[in-house]
Amino acid sequence: MHVDQATVRKIARLARIKITDEEAKALEKELSGILDWVKQLDEVDTQGVEPMTRVVAMTLKKRPDVVSDGDIADDILANAPAREGPFFVVPKVVE
Repeated sequence: MHVDQATVRKIARLARIKITDEEAKALEKELSGILDWVKQLDEVDTQGVEPMTRVVAMTLKKRPDVVSDGDIADDILANAPAREGPFFVVPKVVE
C-alpha cells in the first residue's frame, strides 16, 4: 500500500507532530513499508483458529468475591494519630 505525502502530513497533524518536507518524504516510504508488511497478514489462513490472549492456554485462579474489612481494622487504627471508636479523626477541611 502506498502512502502519499498528503496522508503523511494529515497523520502528523492529527498526532500534533511538526515535520519538515524531508521528514515527510522519509515517513512516506517508512509508512508504506510498514503497511505492506501488515498487508502480508491477510495471506494467513485463520479459519478455525480460536482467539487467544496469550500463547500458552491457562485459566486464572479465582477466589470468592466477598466484601470484607480484612479483619485487621484494629491493627490499621493503631497507626492513626487520632481516632474515635472504630474511625479515623481528621481535621475539618470545609468551612
